[in-house]
Amino acid sequence: MPNKLTNNVALITGASAGIGRASALALAAEGARLVISARREERLTSLEAAVRETGGEAISVVGDAKAESTAQQAVEAALDTFGRLDILINNVGIGNYKNLVDTSAADYDDMVDTNIRSTFLFTRHAVPVMIDQGSGTILMISSMAGKYGFPGQAVYCATKFAQVGFAQSLDKELRPHGIKVGVICPGGVKTEFALGKGRTEEGVAASDMLEADDVAGAVLLACTQSPGARLIEVQMRTMAEALT
Repeated sequence: MPNKLTNNVALITGASAGIGRASALALAAEGARLVISARREERLTSLEAAVRETGGEAISVVGDAKAESTAQQAVEAALDTFGRLDILINNVGIGNYKNLVDTSAADYDDMVDTNIRSTFLFTRHAVPVMIDQGSGTILMISSMAGKYGFPGQAVYCATKFAQVGFAQSLDKELRPHGIKVGVICPGGVKTEFALGKGRTEEGVAASDMLEADDVAGAVLLACTQSPGARLIEVQMRTMAEALT
């Protein structure tokens, strides 16, 4: 029996660590061929090797997700190497947890450009390919901070709410073209995300936060729905954490 994603091509941003890396391995295990993108070349090289060890295929596009050229190169790499693009995982993102009065314009620009501009750019260049194919899946990795406001995270929350709204609008715009659009909203995840910018390694290790593999499982679920079904939004919390 073929794997669930055999012959599918997936582009994943921010793939060098955390949710991006875990999602890449999860999709590859189900047969997806990967285009992985991030700034840290050595991390991508390591991930490529890990995918090949399982019999999978992966190519890397090194670059800053905030640059339009990176999005263009990644989509072109998918078409040049594999001939199609079926899945886009907009995973890249940063956090910087500060009270508003301690947040600079540079902090704002960095979060908005990394979390929202990159989502726009990769989606903008992937969508024409998917429209031509008449199919595709686009996922935004947002956050529970895209559903609730949290103190000390006003700008971060704003960027994550924006991803949710972006996904909701595109779901309506692209569904007639056979394209599925969804958003994954995890709570805190045990990764290097925001270390030194509101989180510490000790705090993350001692927390009850989700594991990156937990989120990758939700990503895989959203990417393997039957042709007539789509997951619009997934909210995730650990069993130890109450809803707020």
